[in-house]
Amino acid sequence: MEEIQSQSDNYRSSSSSASSPASRVPSSNFFYLRKPGSLRQPISFEDSPEWEDTDADVRVEEGGDSINAATAPVSPSLSKLNSGSLPSPPMPEGTAVTRKTAGASVVWKDLAVTIKGKRKYSDKVVKSSNGYALPGTMTVIMGPAKSGKSTLLRAIAGRLHPSAKMYGEVFINGAKTRLLYGSYGFVDRETTLIGSLTVREYLYYSALLQLPGFFCQKKSVVEEAIQAMSLGDYANKLIGGHCYMKGLARGERRRVSIARELVMRPRILFIDEPLYHLDSVSALLMMVTLKKLASTGCTLIFTIYQSSTEVFGLFDRICLLSNGNTLFFGETLACLQHFSNAGFPCPIMQSPSDHFLRAINTDFDRIIAMCKNWQEGPLLKSKGKASNATRIAVLTWRSLLIMSREWKYYWIRLILYMILTLCIGTVFSGLGHSLSSVVKRVAAIFVFVSFTSLLSIAGVPALLKEVKIYASEESNQHSGALVFLFGQLLSSIPFLFLISISSSLVFYFLIGLRDGFSLLMYFVLNFFMCLFVNEGLLLAVTSLWQNIFWSILTLVTIHVVMMLSAGYLRIRNELPRPMWKYPLSYIAFHTYSIQGLLENEYLGTNFAVGQVRTISGFQALHSAYDISQSSNSKWENLLVLFLMAIGYRILVFVLLHFHVRKNVSLHRIWQCRKSTT
Repeated sequence: MEEIQSQSDNYRSSSSSASSPASRVPSSNFFYLRKPGSLRQPISFEDSPEWEDTDADVRVEEGGDSINAATAPVSPSLSKLNSGSLPSPPMPEGTAVTRKTAGASVVWKDLAVTIKGKRKYSDKVVKSSNGYALPGTMTVIMGPAKSGKSTLLRAIAGRLHPSAKMYGEVFINGAKTRLLYGSYGFVDRETTLIGSLTVREYLYYSALLQLPGFFCQKKSVVEEAIQAMSLGDYANKLIGGHCYMKGLARGERRRVSIARELVMRPRILFIDEPLYHLDSVSALLMMVTLKKLASTGCTLIFTIYQSSTEVFGLFDRICLLSNGNTLFFGETLACLQHFSNAGFPCPIMQSPSDHFLRAINTDFDRIIAMCKNWQEGPLLKSKGKASNATRIAVLTWRSLLIMSREWKYYWIRLILYMILTLCIGTVFSGLGHSLSSVVKRVAAIFVFVSFTSLLSIAGVPALLKEVKIYASEESNQHSGALVFLFGQLLSSIPFLFLISISSSLVFYFLIGLRDGFSLLMYFVLNFFMCLFVNEGLLLAVTSLWQNIFWSILTLVTIHVVMMLSAGYLRIRNELPRPMWKYPLSYIAFHTYSIQGLLENEYLGTNFAVGQVRTISGFQALHSAYDISQSSNSKWENLLVLFLMAIGYRILVFVLLHFHVRKNVSLHRIWQCRKSTT
């Protein structure tokens, strides 16, 4: 504990002083870190140019094939450091540079960025940052999370969000100007690729979209980009990454996204987190590839959170940020010397980037405070679990809260239902109550039930998210299949009832169905049960596949088959007995919903035929749709819908209890095997 405490004091004083504005002297070129018990020692821009007359003179010869860059001489101490520490990994064999790029020097002076809040601009996200990048070098912006790395990168590239405001100046080759199209490339942290194309095809189409000229001229550009990012072995492979396509690994996909920008042959390349979600081997390969790219003359500026020692040795210059403050800018190895001079030498067996982040990150104070409370204690005992009733109540309330806040659950469906109902109601409005309107009303009710049921597939992403949350909680024994099922059931009822009431009222009065409060309430209840059954079907299919593509494809197929066998396109008794009548017409919930609504509308009514003859509503409807003459038949159809809803929930319980749990176990086994290999 004493050793932990002694180390923690150094890091805590470092982090608190580095992040506090009071610990810095208001000077343009010097920053300070305080060593406990000693005077403040300056950390200066060892390698930075003078801003009034920049000593980084970059000259590009005609033809753009070579670059002569004159920079300030490196100090003797830095040269000594460069000769004996942090050796860089050697370049892979056969990685010859095929084309020189005319890079550009980038200088930013007193750069500050503020983000606009609800009423005014908030505190500065980036505070008076200074630095530069030269052709043929890699300049990295490093710092802990939320330190302003990506914001500073976007500010230099001129790609800030409209809500952000930038102060300061950015110079390109000594001139204060904005970057033009084609002169630079910017790679976001996460980019969307087209998985159904090969790497070569994807880059070729990107070149066609970005570059002018003839098709044949762009093929050479694509091949250069493939070679520059070491994608030759993957050029003819599908990118994949979605649905049933496994595709390339994350490292190769990241290099493809960078190669997409290289088809423009940019002079400056900005990359936000090039090592994002990459393992150590893929990260090293990525940085060696970028180092090779920089050797062609391109100016590389990118952000990074942390890196291994081997990767750190590849950087040319580093800009350290903490809470928006630039704590250091200069050559990478000089940073080690500066921290050592300030009283924070990097341990021998520790990565420099980890050492820097620990020294400047205030979050380590909380970790150190936790370390003080480490002590031995009694053996751990199992705690009691909450009752199932409590869990159901908690899940119901949590689901209600989530559903009320996130539009993709039921609010978007409510809007879509209202739009669809208005469209159907206006198309079939003004039908009247004559005998000739019967067939048209049957069509309107069929379209209403079928299309609203089909439209509910928009809720698949939300249901899939709920199933994934259940799988995660069930793996930690926080929930169970029965608890999840009841929680989801109870929380969905208010929203389904709201949708059914609003849609039913609009449809009922636009179509002009029979007046009567009891008739209207049955219509609402019937449509609610239809949505209730359909919700169970959606949940069952989503639990089965746990994949948005296959879930939607399966549900669309099921709904189309149910619509065909619902008895409108061809009367139920006339359907082919194998398959279509038995069992499909009896499985389709559309059949019972439409039949109940038509019985509610036409049983007990009469229509005049001529001046002396009348026929019943059953007779008028008999040729358009098959219904029963019994006065209780509409309630029987409602009971069938309720039993179908219960049946789908039982199926969901079985799938959750066995299928989802099995998938979670297989995923754990796969992760264990992956970690051991």
